[in-house]
Amino acid sequence: MSTLPLIIEPQQLADHLDDAQLLILDLSSTENYANAHIPGAIHVDPQQLLRGKGPVPNKLPTAGQLSALLSGIGLSPERHVVVYDDQKGPWAGRMIWTLAIAGHHNASFLNGQLPAWLEAGLPTEQCANAPTPTQYNVEPDTGLVVDIPWLLNHLNTPTVKIWDARSLEEYRGEKVINAKWGGHIPGAHLLEWTDLLEPGPIPRLRDRETVRLLMSAAGLDGADTLVTHCQTHRRSGLTWLVGRWLGVDDIRCYDGSWFEWGNTPDLPIER
Repeated sequence: MSTLPLIIEPQQLADHLDDAQLLILDLSSTENYANAHIPGAIHVDPQQLLRGKGPVPNKLPTAGQLSALLSGIGLSPERHVVVYDDQKGPWAGRMIWTLAIAGHHNASFLNGQLPAWLEAGLPTEQCANAPTPTQYNVEPDTGLVVDIPWLLNHLNTPTVKIWDARSLEEYRGEKVINAKWGGHIPGAHLLEWTDLLEPGPIPRLRDRETVRLLMSAAGLDGADTLVTHCQTHRRSGLTWLVGRWLGVDDIRCYDGSWFEWGNTPDLPIER
């Protein structure tokens, strides 16, 4: 199972459905999971990927919360995880980032999500699948996440680039969502997450070369360290994943995202 790529196509997944070490996670709504899901998939509420408390509830869960989540889904080191959602991929990307923080790197993202699976004529089921819990203790890899002090210390570091995955209107400060102030982190480069997807009803990722060109045009190439964020680090779950797919060795997430930055007094903002 360790040979499965980070981005997996529907037929590749279908060929491994009978593998006992496969763990498929469906991060869709409860209703959509009940309507149809990939055979064997376990439903995970994506809200479990958020701390859910404190002034910035969208931050990474605590080590205890992560341990409970990953134990509850039956994770063990030898299992290969495949993830999809019903949001065109952001929650799935954040799940794979969360797994990486927990030290689990055997994970794949289903390209095109469930619509691509259905388009390929592959089977679904409606019965709920219950995981067999394990004991998975997490010691988070903090090198995959940054905070406000880290960002302030690196705003003028030319080898560090910030990838803002929000919309143009949010980036300019014309649209403000759940924040006191609009705009963007000084020096941040805009590349909206949806630009990474092919047009049409199947949310497949564009090919690698096209994505590389998009990143270059946005000024995001050539960084030693890439930091991505959005409003709550949902959309930037996908941009982190794409950076990894393109071979960016050091790509991190600002999990506080604009919800934290735009509500914190005295921080620098560009518009």
